[in-house]
Amino acid sequence: MPVLSAAHGITSVILSNLFVTLPLPQAHPDLTNQTIIVTGANTGLGLETSRHLLRLGVHKLIMAVRNPEKGASAKADLLTSTSRAPSTIEIWPLDMADPTSIQTFCQRAAQDLPRLDGVLANAGLMTQHFTVTANHENTLTVNVIHTFLLCLLLLPTMRASTKKTGYPCRFVVPNSGLHYVAPLGELTESTPGDESLLARLDDPARANMAGRYALSKVLVLWGVRELAARLQGGGKDSKDKDKDKEGSAGVEVIVNTPNPSYCVSSLGKEGDGPGVGARMAEKMLARTTEEGSRALFHGLVAGVESQGQYLTNCHVQTPACHITNEFGQRMQKKFFDELLAVLEEIQPGVSSNI
Repeated sequence: MPVLSAAHGITSVILSNLFVTLPLPQAHPDLTNQTIIVTGANTGLGLETSRHLLRLGVHKLIMAVRNPEKGASAKADLLTSTSRAPSTIEIWPLDMADPTSIQTFCQRAAQDLPRLDGVLANAGLMTQHFTVTANHENTLTVNVIHTFLLCLLLLPTMRASTKKTGYPCRFVVPNSGLHYVAPLGELTESTPGDESLLARLDDPARANMAGRYALSKVLVLWGVRELAARLQGGGKDSKDKDKDKEGSAGVEVIVNTPNPSYCVSSLGKEGDGPGVGARMAEKMLARTTEEGSRALFHGLVAGVESQGQYLTNCHVQTPACHITNEFGQRMQKKFFDELLAVLEEIQPGVSSNI
């Protein structure tokens, strides 16, 4: 974690939250015809982004939630605040910790949705407790591995929609300024043989759970950048992308990763909740949940310039140097190849969707 990069990240968050007001989402010309999926839509940033979508006239909102009862309560709240018809919202069960649930969800999307214009993969977690879910540490499973499983399984549906409507579907994965200060020791310290990155991160004896959420956002950035490069290159490795560049008219799916910045959220508030210092920091610096959701809404309507990009304050921003430098490029490729191998174990042939 280079010192200058970390300092830039910390300063950026403070200045952004104190002096930058994100623009209130405005009506989008295509939104009234669109179908958009929001995972984790019953609370926090997912709920507030859903509210903006409904307020601005989205045709169909799919609330993908782990608990349908909580989803129903959130739906009632959204309908009351936006005065939309109940048929505008559908609640679909989705447990991001369960690969079978993701597979079932994506099969339903392929069968039941005439079009799919955006996916906000908002569901995620922050924990300092090491547990294993679906053969991997829980944060990696939910925030990274299964998020990309959802994306790759939905790619045929997203592509079919783009070909039908001419409007490229957006797949949006929230990020965090914490990626600037993510501890990289778990990735860089010497390991025996040719140990995989994921195997290293799945080792409870060596896991740094205090920095695991931030590190998961580094992996998301590498994943988004590599996936976008391979989509642009027709499934080729990122090193071949410049040979196969297409214009914006050829883009079928836009993948980006916006940072809502430090904002009020239920994320990470486990157990007895945050301490006094964290509560004071939240009161002094944190954006409201609604304002943070504006960044996620922007990701859902951002143009082709956002392909594979990290977005902050509703515009493209260069991420930390350990994302873009030679180390980052090498690790990006290594991580994505490992990720695809894991996804192939879950769903054989899924990598051919790229």
